[in-house]
Amino acid sequence: MNKNEWRKLRIAWGITGAGHFIKDSYSVMRQLKEEGHSITTFMSRAGEEVARMYGLFDKTPGISDGSYLNEIYLDSNQGFSFPKIGRFNVGRYDVLVVSPATSNTVAKIVCGIADTLVTNCAAQAMKSGTPVLIVPVDQENSVVSEMPYTIDRSKCRSCEICEPRESCPNEAITDQIDLLKCQGCGTCVSLCEFGAISGGSPVSLKIRKVDSRNTKLLAEMEGVSVLREPKEILDKIHNWYHQ
Repeated sequence: MNKNEWRKLRIAWGITGAGHFIKDSYSVMRQLKEEGHSITTFMSRAGEEVARMYGLFDKTPGISDGSYLNEIYLDSNQGFSFPKIGRFNVGRYDVLVVSPATSNTVAKIVCGIADTLVTNCAAQAMKSGTPVLIVPVDQENSVVSEMPYTIDRSKCRSCEICEPRESCPNEAITDQIDLLKCQGCGTCVSLCEFGAISGGSPVSLKIRKVDSRNTKLLAEMEGVSVLREPKEILDKIHNWYHQ
């Protein structure tokens, strides 16, 4: 079958608060959008914060433009009943993708807890028989993740007139960077003549046994496919539906 003949899918995509895999997840979302699929973005509160830190939140409307089944729904403005989750019960979506999925999100899904927008999506998708693809960030013994923008104290000269601080459009810089205000624009990096500000620095994190165990339990749940990285979402969707 020619690519142009592929059936266009209605995808629900959940984003939770992990920096690891978030850039790769956005890359896959953009590719699926370019293929003509519709994508509704469901974002947890932590997911919204982290997307802003990495400069990705403002790029979301380029993927979910606000038209029907291409909306952006935030945990912060959906209320406690999460009314839009009812779409899963009436078959509005072909698949739910959760990427990146934090260890907290994985643990809640495994234990049947649905108290956030994304965990509610997972619960209702499984109840309605909608396939679920999940990319947990904690799978191996360790993981290398990228840090958001930070100040290297060994390089910072505590300048009386700090150009990064004065120029930050979100007033996120004092003697450190307030990541809840930072929008990840990167303006500050080139303004520091001492090279004290950087973003994307790799850091190695050890995976807890409980998180690894929960990921294995997640893979055993009916209707759930656990993937190792976001690019596997493309392969899974293409193999699943584009035959």
